[in-house]
Parts: sequence; structure tokens; C-alpha cells
Amino acid sequence: MSGPYAVHRTRVEWIDTDAAGIYHNTTVARFAEAAEAELMRAYDLPGYFPVAPRVRYEVEFEASVRFGEEVETRVELIRLGRSSMTFGFEVWRTAEDGEPNCRAARGSYVTVHVPDKERGGSAPWPASWRAALGGRAGSDAGHAH
Repeated sequence: MSGPYAVHRTRVEWIDTDAAGIYHNTTVARFAEAAEAELMRAYDLPGYFPVAPRVRYEVEFEASVRFGEEVETRVELIRLGRSSMTFGFEVWRTAEDGEPNCRAARGSYVTVHVPDKERGGSAPWPASWRAALGGRAGSDAGHAH
């Protein structure tokens, strides 16, 4: 990964699965957002989530993950635009030795900066956020943190 990124590790709980004990498709979005929260904490951007709704989300499911298995989700800031951010993510099933061994899902999503919910519409990201993430308008993201 070359842009700012974060990793979230967790275990698939029963609530994350369907009746057969296989992770539900919505679980992937939650895992990706948990990794994204790790990223925003690492870069000290605590006010990000309330002003960054998702406007696009895409995922490819490649393997099943079952109740009780451990997973590692990696999210990377791929592009920092004027008022949007594009993230890529991968969810990996973890082997018994603790190493990722099978990619279960991969995808991407886009968030947009909407600081005024009453008026709506996008606005440029705050300069301090752009500096923290190492980006310039329309550029690719900066280096890993």
C-alpha cells in the first residue's frame, strides 16, 4: 500500500453472519469502516465521519468467512480530491498462525465532504486534513503513516 492506510483486526461474531454462519455482505462494509476509523484516528481527524457520507461503494466477494474466524481488513486512501476521498480495501481471512491467508473481499468506496447538512452540497476538505493526509487537490494520496 502506498497511500495512508490502516488495518483493523477482529473475529467474525455470530451477529456478523447469516443463519449458515457465513459472514453477511453488510459485515464487509462494517469491517472497512472500522479500518477507516483506525486511519482517521492515526491521522488525528476526529470530526471526519459526521461530514463524510459515502456516495459510492463497490465490493467483490472472493471467499467465505465463517463464525469464529479472524479477519484483517486493510483500508487505504487511494485518492484525495478537492472534496472527495477514494478508499480501497481488502478483507483477509487469518490463518491459525495469525498471518492473512485468503482474501475474502476487496473493493472501494468514495466519501464526500459535506460540512453543512442543512445546506447540503460538497465543499473542499479542510486544509489541515489535506496536510495531515499528505494530499493536494486532485492528487493521489500521500505516503503511508
